[in-house]
Amino acid sequence: MAVRYAYAAWDGSQEGSGVDPDALLGELTDELLAGGDLDAALRRLLRSGMETRDGGRIMGAREMLERLRRRRAELLAQGDPEGRLADVAATLDDIVREERAAIDELEDDARASGDERRASVTSEVAAERRIALDLLPREVSSLVRELEHYEFVSSRARERFQALVEGLRQEVADAYFAGMSAALRSPDPEQLARLRAAFDRINRMIEQRARGEELDPSFDAFMDEFGDLFPGATTLDQLLGELAARMAAADAVWRSMSREQRDELRSLAESLLEDLDLRWQVERLMHNLQLAVPGAGWGDRHRFTGEVSIGLGEATDLAEQVASIERAEGVLRSATSPASLGEIDLEEVGRLVGEDVARSMERLARLARELEDAGYVEHREGRTELTPRGVRRLGQRVLADLFTRLRRERVGEHRSAWSGAGHDSEETSRPYEHGDPFRLDLTRTVHNALRRSGTGVPVRLAASDFEIVETEALSRSATVVAVDLSMSMPMRENFVPAKKMAMALHALISTSFPRDYLGIVGFSALAREILPEELPTAMWDYVYGTNLQHALYLARTMLARQHGTRQVIVVTDGEPTAHIDADGEVQFNYPPVPETLRRTMAEVVRCTKAGITINVFALDIERTRFPFVEQIARVNGGRTLSTTPDALGSYVLVDFLRHRRAIRHAG
Repeated sequence: MAVRYAYAAWDGSQEGSGVDPDALLGELTDELLAGGDLDAALRRLLRSGMETRDGGRIMGAREMLERLRRRRAELLAQGDPEGRLADVAATLDDIVREERAAIDELEDDARASGDERRASVTSEVAAERRIALDLLPREVSSLVRELEHYEFVSSRARERFQALVEGLRQEVADAYFAGMSAALRSPDPEQLARLRAAFDRINRMIEQRARGEELDPSFDAFMDEFGDLFPGATTLDQLLGELAARMAAADAVWRSMSREQRDELRSLAESLLEDLDLRWQVERLMHNLQLAVPGAGWGDRHRFTGEVSIGLGEATDLAEQVASIERAEGVLRSATSPASLGEIDLEEVGRLVGEDVARSMERLARLARELEDAGYVEHREGRTELTPRGVRRLGQRVLADLFTRLRRERVGEHRSAWSGAGHDSEETSRPYEHGDPFRLDLTRTVHNALRRSGTGVPVRLAASDFEIVETEALSRSATVVAVDLSMSMPMRENFVPAKKMAMALHALISTSFPRDYLGIVGFSALAREILPEELPTAMWDYVYGTNLQHALYLARTMLARQHGTRQVIVVTDGEPTAHIDADGEVQFNYPPVPETLRRTMAEVVRCTKAGITINVFALDIERTRFPFVEQIARVNGGRTLSTTPDALGSYVLVDFLRHRRAIRHAG
């Protein structure tokens, strides 16, 4: 079959997160084992970030939120739209003063001409103009409307006013429709008619979709006719989203002002949108967009802190950028896993805040997916859980970490060269010696005979031709690890090391000694069997009591079904404080009462009679240096080893390997 390859343009998505799934699993190990919740471990990773294998760093949500917060503050400090109204008022006052000066100059010139009639007519006109200027309103919006109908004497004042009105009209258009403001400013009646028709079509499409009706005309037909007014829009949702984001940002600018300024600027904006039908279509569109795109940020307000006055269009640009940052902040604050960051517009974040923040968001969003692609996790009923493969890999990592520590301490597994009777062939053979099991390596034996006597049949064998297959002794060990899950274990930071030890031992046995049996028992007030795949999420119990009696009973029951050398490895940080009485009820007492110690020791005796060795690994030596723990060793013949949480895993692995080698040599 021919091999086929697919090629695509590089877009950055091919690179991955830069974090090896195994390394990521290792990063989550302690958090997962401590809390028993993979989703919680992923949330912690989301908050804090992590180092990558290339020496870089993926920022966590806390750091990214701080960067977003700083950038939002920078944007809001770039200006203040409230000052724009004062600027317009000052410019209008200056235009009126210039007009008054022109009137005075006109009247003076008429008097100086010596023409009495000219002087008289000019004086009447000047008086009318002064009265008109004296009656002008103080409100900016009303003042603009009055001056639009005023007949200026000063051509320069008239030009300045027209330029001001044109600039204000552009600001209003930019505030609501930045991409099409030129069309809104156009005095061409045909262009205004197209705008009215375009807005009417958009409103109809929104209303039709809200009623569940088919769009008539279709969006494609709309774009064929009006696409030049809305460049870049490819779908109706995209078009509505862009329009809603802009209108919501403009609304946020209005809301950021005092009521007086807001009312005055709104009135000014309405006076600049002279076409009443167009103004109605815009108001209708805003209402429809609030219903169609409710999450666009309607009702937001921003506290602009800049000292420089900025126009409505520029303020809306800033408000739109701030809204984009706040949407990213909202996703970050509510994210329950790294995958949630896929909802953020990374291109926008990169443009507004920085490519390093966008890159961290992208890489965080990929982490959970890469764990899933590696087969380590899966999603079930809204939760992220380890797969059996993930559990095995986690155990292998813990085992590898422990062996790395052992190598540093110059302690490790030493393979034995001893061989004995059994059924598993090795890759070597040797000459037969008297007393060896007669397991011939036929190929080597016949080869020896042919080399000795030459080719030909029949092949006659001699005793010196015989070679036997080297075999590995069949030895089997059955082990139950009994782990204390009482409240004292996590309180003294013994819980995670104990779980790591159990996982490492399971990984060691399942890979190196597959015939061996390993059972796991967790015990507090009561004992229970824990399956290997349940280990990562097994939790300590919110109860008081260390019921070693029940743990040994359950371990003995599990080992009764196994053959080979049998042992129980007990990991605890205290003496027995609970037992099951004759009525099957749990009794807890601290300090331990004689009845608890008696019933526990009775179970030790039963294990001893059954040929089960009990080895106790005592954590927190100050609490476990009690006569009873040592008495278990005296009665059972096992050992009591005091160790620290950090050394627990190494101690247990070394002890198990020594125990395993002893079994092989005894075989």
